[in-house]
Amino acid sequence: MTTDRAKKYQAPVIILLVAIIITGSIVAWTRYRPGCPVEISIPPPQALDGEIYISGAVNNPGYYPLSAADSIEALIQAAGGTTANADPNRFKLLVPERGTQQEPQKVDLNRAEAWLLETLPGIGETRAQAIIDYRTREGPFRNINELTRVEGIGATTYEQIKHLIMVAD
Repeated sequence: MTTDRAKKYQAPVIILLVAIIITGSIVAWTRYRPGCPVEISIPPPQALDGEIYISGAVNNPGYYPLSAADSIEALIQAAGGTTANADPNRFKLLVPERGTQQEPQKVDLNRAEAWLLETLPGIGETRAQAIIDYRTREGPFRNINELTRVEGIGATTYEQIKHLIMVAD
């Protein structure tokens, strides 16, 4: 008796399952939309006129003019080229967020010429020449604190410029 009952409902169950599969397939097919091709368009270069700050293992870190046609090599050359310790395989581009404070340009006591030293607060023509004479006589500065050993530069002047100077190898 149970086998007769199972046979009685077997055909309608199979028909119902086939109908569900067909209906599901039709619904899925009508909702399917083949992917649209992705189009990537690169707009023409915009003018990048302005300034760029270059620092690290370059001879003269600071702000330099920037235009859309500049290459990285040209920018590095504008900064006096790389130092002997530079790693040419590692460059880093930093894009600061709006509103962040930019690091001031630092003057390298071991490489700066008199005109550049004179741009520092409290350093005039005489003190700039004294710095150059000191490094010629004593060799390169080993740290920025050594600047207080230069004739005419005391603790007050040093405190005014310590955030604007550096010593590179």
